[in-house]
Amino acid sequence: MRRLKILTWHTHGSYLYYLTQAPHDFYVLSKPDRPPGYGGKCGHIPWGDNVIDLPVSSAKDAQFDCILFQDDDQYLNDQFLYLSEAQRRLPKIYLEHDTPREHPTDMPHPVDDPAMLLVHVTHFNALMWNNGRTPVRVVEHGVMVPRDVRYEGGTARGLVVINNIATRGRRLGFDVFERARKAVPLDLVGMGAADAGGLGEIEHARLPAFMAKYRFFYNPIRYTSLGLAVIEAMMIGMPVVGLATTEMATVIDNGVSGFIDTSEATLNERMLSLVEDPALARRLGEGARRAARERFGMERFAADWDATFRFVTN
Repeated sequence: MRRLKILTWHTHGSYLYYLTQAPHDFYVLSKPDRPPGYGGKCGHIPWGDNVIDLPVSSAKDAQFDCILFQDDDQYLNDQFLYLSEAQRRLPKIYLEHDTPREHPTDMPHPVDDPAMLLVHVTHFNALMWNNGRTPVRVVEHGVMVPRDVRYEGGTARGLVVINNIATRGRRLGFDVFERARKAVPLDLVGMGAADAGGLGEIEHARLPAFMAKYRFFYNPIRYTSLGLAVIEAMMIGMPVVGLATTEMATVIDNGVSGFIDTSEATLNERMLSLVEDPALARRLGEGARRAARERFGMERFAADWDATFRFVTN
């Protein structure tokens, strides 16, 4: 079957890297100086040859099989600015990465088009959005970690991986994290982490090995989509502790792959038990790795996206 030419945007770098493991060619829009959303093929991620940097000024002259939107502004504005009328008639997919913001159950999705396909990254997201007339498909996350990286757990602390947690506030659980680190030894990494008393940003390629040294992964997020860092931690064999909200409630099996709860006090007790008991942490980490390999493997993820692209272009 022939390779398809997919036009998209650089919206979430690590997700885009995993997406481009599908057997197709991805043309990623760019602008001078690489502003957010228009980075093209840039940064420290080891992009494959199937990722092609495409300046927005050249988009109308290129040939594509499918348009993949990943952000409201791309769908509402960019397609009319940078694409030809013929290109706008191509098969189109909107990849929704997030939960609804304005209202958790009643917010209508900006795409309401029976001729498009709306892809959600979790079943929780698909459940909560008002998807209108648009057909819906769920493609759950898939991740890769270096084969030589495995959980060590020698550092008796927990690790939190969230970008810009201080400016994203309660939704990302900044207050939960602040309270937890007064009771439990925790470190924070991610963009803007230093501003929140953390260690700073760790490059995506280096993150699995960095995480592997910590005893456990802590996810204080109240309400958002399932973070890739959670799954990457599980994939290296790291136990996960987090709030039993959103898709996390289906990912972590209490006492098997980590601990989840809606009680902060209970989670603090569980984290302290992992600090004190490395054997328990290792056992839960092995359960986390088994669960991640079964559910979030790259082979399944790439196959699901291949099927999705071929579905809309047939």
